[in-house]
Amino acid sequence: MSPAPESKQDRRPPYQHAADELRRDILQGRIKPGEQMPSIRELQERFGVANMTARSALNVLRDEGLIYTIHGRGSFVADHSAGGELSGNYTAPAWYLANKGESPGRAGQGEEPDDSEAAEGVGTTLAEVLTALRDEIRVLSADHQELRREVEELKAAGHSKS
Repeated sequence: MSPAPESKQDRRPPYQHAADELRRDILQGRIKPGEQMPSIRELQERFGVANMTARSALNVLRDEGLIYTIHGRGSFVADHSAGGELSGNYTAPAWYLANKGESPGRAGQGEEPDDSEAAEGVGTTLAEVLTALRDEIRVLSADHQELRREVEELKAAGHSKS
């Protein structure tokens, strides 16, 4: 039951087609923030793909910040409407927009930009996304270091009581 490619010239790998359809489901509200994504097995059946292909599709969405994964529990749609980095300003990847003929910031709105507008938007959006990612990595790194310090303190406290 593999989804039919939108055009014969689209030679993107199957995982990108699956990611496109899942992205569309998320952005159109068919899978809502906080809801669990279909399991790998369900994705395999839905798209007629191998296990690793289904995992790759989820990895694309995770890299875009649309979903997050909890080990042993599954993948869930990120809440990008409650002040997260994506907060209402989600922009699909440039390769996705190029295939759809949309400019960044208009994903799903169906407006056809002229070429100069699309090119200008991609550069600006990429810089903004990279800056936001850098800032998020810094925050996560600081949080990670703080957690490591707390773990070490707890270990030290546990050894001193023994």
